[in-house]
Amino acid sequence: MPQASPPPSQPWSQRFETSLHPAIARFNASIGFDIALIEYDLTGSQAHAKMLAKTGIISAPEADLIVQGLEQIRQDFRQGAFVPGVDDEDVHFAVERRLTELIGEAGKKLHTARSRNDQVGTDLRLYLREQIDQIRGQIRQFQAVLVTLAETHLETLIPGYTHLQRAQPLSLAHHLLAYFDMTQRDWERLGEIRHRVNVSPLGSGALAGTTFPIDRHYSAELLGFEGLYGNSLDGVSDRDFAIEFMGAASLILVHLSRLSEEVILWASEEFGFVTLKDSCATGSSIMPQKKNPDVPELVRGKAGRVFGHLQGLLVMMKGLPLAYNKDLQEDKEALFDGVNTVKACLEATTILLAEGIEFRTARLNSAVAEDFSNATDVADYLAAKDVPFREAYNMVGKVVKRCLAQGKLLKDLSLEEWQALHPKFEADIYDAIAPTQVVAARNSYGGTGFEQVRQAIGRARESLSSSDS
Repeated sequence: MPQASPPPSQPWSQRFETSLHPAIARFNASIGFDIALIEYDLTGSQAHAKMLAKTGIISAPEADLIVQGLEQIRQDFRQGAFVPGVDDEDVHFAVERRLTELIGEAGKKLHTARSRNDQVGTDLRLYLREQIDQIRGQIRQFQAVLVTLAETHLETLIPGYTHLQRAQPLSLAHHLLAYFDMTQRDWERLGEIRHRVNVSPLGSGALAGTTFPIDRHYSAELLGFEGLYGNSLDGVSDRDFAIEFMGAASLILVHLSRLSEEVILWASEEFGFVTLKDSCATGSSIMPQKKNPDVPELVRGKAGRVFGHLQGLLVMMKGLPLAYNKDLQEDKEALFDGVNTVKACLEATTILLAEGIEFRTARLNSAVAEDFSNATDVADYLAAKDVPFREAYNMVGKVVKRCLAQGKLLKDLSLEEWQALHPKFEADIYDAIAPTQVVAARNSYGGTGFEQVRQAIGRARESLSSSDS
């Protein structure tokens, strides 16, 4: 079906003697980006029409005609036969105009008992509700990759760091599962936000409700909303849900960015813990030997983009008097881009972990034997033999200092040297400071001990199979 030319006047133009300046019309229009809401607008409008018929505000045949016309617009849009332009100002006017062209006078009744203010609020909530569901699904896919890697690398060791200094050896699985727990909070947080997104403002009107005998509960039920805004002013001007989402999106990007930073370090020659596969890396235009970690670098960079959208929404809202203000038009591009960025980063990072890197297990296991990250275990060894921990701690510090001066590691000390330091050292000190035993011994709940990590993997698998929302 060919696109119809929009009329030269706007629906509100009878109040005005002249049309908008063309530049102002372009500045004012949101159709360039709010077209992303068209299917949600059509769905919300169909529910509104059915409610109008149920309450007798319009006839059942008129509602049927409207619903069918809106569905025709949906199909035309999907097939590229309906492409609104700047003259339509926004997606709501575009749909209403096209509907009237398709079905005639009945189309003009759709906007009865409704304002663009509660209409756009409804559209945004329908949109974000669906996007949250999709992002939560992506988080589950990301977590599944983490768990699979953890199962593979349960007994692979990796240096653990604090202050980016070697601290204590870890199970690589334990390290990976830290990101599972982070993103589990993200998954739960989005579920909580979804409940607050899933509240209907439809029927709030421009700001004060309506004189028509509408049934807001019915339209909310048709659209799957869990509740209604109890105050019409709040209903049309609330964007807390968008800010909350962007806050949650920012935390998701914080977690992905932290992992990205680690992958970037691990892939460097200095660390050498992972090898980047060709499918997820690029080369240099001048240095033929290089393989660049573009995926994690982009994720790290895009985190700032999402943080900026959060700040933008907060600044936009902080000075708005009740109720609706045109400033709120600025929420959409931030929200849409935030959603798209989070989804893209989750997808890319999931692919990176699943297909784009290979852990160099031999290098990892040898790395933990090349430092003093077992020093705490020497102190613990003595403390378990009734030597006060602080005394043991100070003594081991002196031993490390001496080893550094002599170019030795703790494992290189002879038993005689150990016993010269303290008579309670016995031959089992070598087993106690072996990297595998150092990891295995940390068997407190939530620790890196292999048995604890096995249990953590089990809990993670159980969480992935849970249907709780």
